[in-house]
Amino acid sequence: MKKFASTLVLFVLLVSFSFLQVSMAGAEPSGFCDSKCQARCAKAGVQDRCLKYCNVCCKECKCVPSGTYGRKDECPCYRDKLNSKGKPKCP
Repeated sequence: MKKFASTLVLFVLLVSFSFLQVSMAGAEPSGFCDSKCQARCAKAGVQDRCLKYCNVCCKECKCVPSGTYGRKDECPCYRDKLNSKGKPKCP
């Protein structure tokens, strides 16, 4: 009986650990948005504004289109975000 209990505890710990890994796998590293937005805003006239809105959009959409301009079809969420005036929010 003692062997069964220790085996059960070990099994529960292993299963718990595997769920922890799966839940953490979806989390983006903190530098993901920073590096993608740095590349996206490299040629922007107003860098700080571009980086601010790019990071907001990246955190919500979990993606940033490649390149410095256009290609928003790569990330529909990023493309479809609008500001309060109805204009595109994401650079």
